[in-house]
Amino acid sequence: MSEPSCPTRAPALLSPWRRRCQWGATLLLLLIPWFRIKGDSLLRVDIPELSLYFFGQTLRIEELYLVLLFSLLLTLGFLLITMVLGRVWCGWLCPQTTLTDLAEWFARRLKFKPGRDNSLFKKSVLHCFYLLLALLVSANLLWYFIEPQVFFIKLASGQMHYATWICLVLVATIIYLDMALIRRLMCSEFCPYGRFQTTLADETTLALHLPESELVRCIECNSCVQVCPMEIDIRCGYQVECINCGRCLDACRQVMAKRNQPGLISYSFGTSGKGVKALFNVRTLLLSMATLALSVILVFAVYQRPEASLKISVSHTVASRVLQDGSRATFFNAWVNNRSNKNASYEIIARQAANANPLTLKGQPNGITLGPGGNLRIDFVLITPVSEARLEVDFILLDQTGSELANARAYID
Repeated sequence: MSEPSCPTRAPALLSPWRRRCQWGATLLLLLIPWFRIKGDSLLRVDIPELSLYFFGQTLRIEELYLVLLFSLLLTLGFLLITMVLGRVWCGWLCPQTTLTDLAEWFARRLKFKPGRDNSLFKKSVLHCFYLLLALLVSANLLWYFIEPQVFFIKLASGQMHYATWICLVLVATIIYLDMALIRRLMCSEFCPYGRFQTTLADETTLALHLPESELVRCIECNSCVQVCPMEIDIRCGYQVECINCGRCLDACRQVMAKRNQPGLISYSFGTSGKGVKALFNVRTLLLSMATLALSVILVFAVYQRPEASLKISVSHTVASRVLQDGSRATFFNAWVNNRSNKNASYEIIARQAANANPLTLKGQPNGITLGPGGNLRIDFVLITPVSEARLEVDFILLDQTGSELANARAYID
């Protein structure tokens, strides 16, 4: 009597994990604009106020150096991730891939067959889906510039600025055409990241790999080719069009599992078989250290910056004048920014830079109250003795305890 054959064990598949990553990233992009920290958006660029709301921090235009540091950090992080993980971003997290997968999924549910004679109803429903999805993505992009609550209020009341309408329609049109006409061609022909990645990839970069030693077990079922969204053959070696999605890996595992054999394809760091050890090379370690150092510098710069800022400018609309007592009145504009996360009160005082003698201010230099992240323009008059020499004046911003928070210098001719 022959022994019963062992039941085929279901292979471990990556597709469920990839879909979870795509859904997680999509929900994150959709929900981030709705979250608020102490009354401000979690992440939003406010163009009218020239401010960036970033996870509880409010960065003004004068703090552009922090944005530049953050941009540099993103660049280094991008290079590091690309060098280590290759095009995993393309297959697992890229919005373009997610939109294309969603469009193809809906077409399958609708039993829409590309290149076939489909009914007008199916075509209309499919393109309506493309249009609605494009409008959602376009609106989601605008939520990072306009609070979503404000966006919908203005949309319902018809008070949306024409520039917002132009952006909404333009972005939605581009995304609709992308889903209706381009799709995977964006990844294989137009996306610059795929081409740029090839200059960073080396023998230590993570990639889907079919070792030559495993080709002898290949049964030529072509399942890996049939499921590949980029229509490439992994058996021909590494190709720039590969987006590391892992569909060929799952297909091979399922086929070979029926023969009680492991799949031929796997993710590997390089082709030398060193595994994770391949990452311990000079180029990767140096870039990792640079990214870590810049991260520490950025965090320190953000959380150790002054709690308030002061900008001073001589008024260009009102000329200075000599008063009856012989003193000079010079009109100034000041901008006070509360960078903290709590309400604060301030006072501005002035001193001569040469001898620290106090000077008289008239107008609004006292009792300045600002909310978290608030920015206020103040107009006041500085009274100084008439002098033939150029007068240097130090303006000092004090908090309610009398501690100096910021200062600025101005010159009176």
